[in-house]
Amino acid sequence: MTDTIMRSNTEVVLIGAGIMSATLGVMLKELQPDLKIEIYERLDVAAAESSDAWNNAGTGHSAFCELNYTPQKEDGSVETKKAVAIAESFEISRQFWSYLVEQSKLPAPENFIKGIPHVSFVWGQENVAFLKTRFEALTKHPLFQEMVFSKDFEVLAKWMPLVMKGRATVEPVAATSMPIGTDVNFGALTRSMFDYLSKLDGVTMHFHHEVKKLKQLEDKTWRVKVKDLATGKKSKIDTKFLFIGAGGGSLPLLEKADVPEGKGYGGFPVSGQWLKCTNPEVIAQHAAKVYGKASVGAPPMSVPHVDTRVIDGEKQLLFGPFAGFSTRFLKNGSYTDLPLSIQFDNIIPMLSAGIKNIPLTKYLIQQVRQSQDDRIDALREYLPTAKAEDWVLERAGQRVQVIKNDEKKGGVLEFGTEVITTHDGTMAVLLGASPGASTAVSIMLSLIDKCFHEQAKTIEWQSKFKEMIPSFGQTLNDKPELLHTVRDRTAKVLGL
Repeated sequence: MTDTIMRSNTEVVLIGAGIMSATLGVMLKELQPDLKIEIYERLDVAAAESSDAWNNAGTGHSAFCELNYTPQKEDGSVETKKAVAIAESFEISRQFWSYLVEQSKLPAPENFIKGIPHVSFVWGQENVAFLKTRFEALTKHPLFQEMVFSKDFEVLAKWMPLVMKGRATVEPVAATSMPIGTDVNFGALTRSMFDYLSKLDGVTMHFHHEVKKLKQLEDKTWRVKVKDLATGKKSKIDTKFLFIGAGGGSLPLLEKADVPEGKGYGGFPVSGQWLKCTNPEVIAQHAAKVYGKASVGAPPMSVPHVDTRVIDGEKQLLFGPFAGFSTRFLKNGSYTDLPLSIQFDNIIPMLSAGIKNIPLTKYLIQQVRQSQDDRIDALREYLPTAKAEDWVLERAGQRVQVIKNDEKKGGVLEFGTEVITTHDGTMAVLLGASPGASTAVSIMLSLIDKCFHEQAKTIEWQSKFKEMIPSFGQTLNDKPELLHTVRDRTAKVLGL
C-alpha cells in the first residue's frame, strides 16, 4: 500500500456517480465541449445507490398518480401547485433525453424508458370524494387533461385486474388513470449517460475513490483530497467548480466543505424494503403503477404502490415500500453516518425537527416491528388475492430527508430535493430525495444558471439550451399547443 500524493487540476469535479452528476456532466459538455471534468465515486459502479432501479422508491415521478403531491386543504379543496411543477419538470427531462437519443448519445430508449399507465386508487367514501376533487382540480391544467376518473368497478377491473380481483363490490372505490405515464429505469439511464460521457475528451471517471477532505483556497478554487480505496494512493485535485451529488453522502461532504451556506443543515435517514413478486403468472396480470394514500405520519417515499417495472429487460412487480430506520446515510454506508453528522450548528434544528415529527417516529417504529405476515396483510389491501408464497422481501435504498434551520419555525424536516449553492457559485450540493431523479434536468438547469450565470446568458449557451430542450424558457401548462407538440415529439423519439 502506498500513500503517494498525486496532484492535478481540472475545471469541474463531480462527486457521486448518480443521475444528478450524469445529467450535469453531460449538459456541461454539451454547452462547453472543451471542459475538463473529473468524476469520483466511492463504489465500483455508477448508479449503485439511489439511482438504481431496485433502490428507487418511484420511477417516472410525474405527479400523475402520487397523491402526496396534491394535499387537501382545510376547506376541502386540493392544492395542485407542486403537482403542476413536477409534471412540468418531467416534460423537460423527456425533452433532454429525446435530444440525447436523437444525437445517438444515448442507446435505444427502450433500454431505460417504457410507457405505462399511472393510476391513483382509493377506497372508502371520504377518499373517493377526495380523489374526485383532485381529479377536477388537476384536469383544469393542460398537463393533466388526459387523466380519466372512474368509480365503475368493471372499468377499474380493466385498468388493474389484480387490484380488483377478489375485492368486495359493496365498498366505494375510485381511481384515476393517466395512460401517458412512464416507467424509467434511472440506473440504466445513468449508466448509459456515463458511458457516453467517459468517452469524451477531457472527462475522467474514478471508481472506488472516496473524497476525504474539501477546502476552498484563497483564489476561490476548491482542493479535493481523494483516496483510491483499491491502492491506498491519495490525490489532491484543484478545481474551479465542485458539485456534490452523492445522495445520502452529500451531507457529510457539505459539512467537510465548511461553508456558511451549509450551516444548520442536518439529515434524517429513512430506509426502505419492497415485497417483490416471484410468480411470473402474477407479474403478467398487472401493467400499471397504482398508487394509494400514505399512512398518517408516513414520509412521501413510503406512499404504497403496486408497481410494474422493467429492470434489465425483465418485467417486475413490486409492492411497498415499507419504511424503516437505520443510522446509515447510504445503503452501502456506515452505521456511524448519523451520529457523526450531528454538529454544534445543526443539533438544535435536528432536535426541534424531531420533536415536531413524533408521528413520523411512531410510524417508523411500527414499520420496523412489522413481521412478514404484517407486510402481506398490507399487500392484500391492494391485491386481495395475494399469496404469501409469491412474494419475498427485497432491501431497497436509503434516503436522507433534509433538516434545515428556519429562523421562525426552528428545525424543519423537508420531504423534497434541496440545492445549496455558495454565494460565489463555485460549489453546489444536492440534498434530499423524491422526486429528485425525474426532475434532474430542471434541477441542473437551475444550478447552471446560478453557478455559471455569465456563460448561461451568452447567445451560444442560450442557443444550446433551446436545442437540447425546445421549450426552454417557456412554461408548457399555459401553452396547450406547445405542450401537445412537445409531448408528441418526445413520445415518438422515446418510443412511447
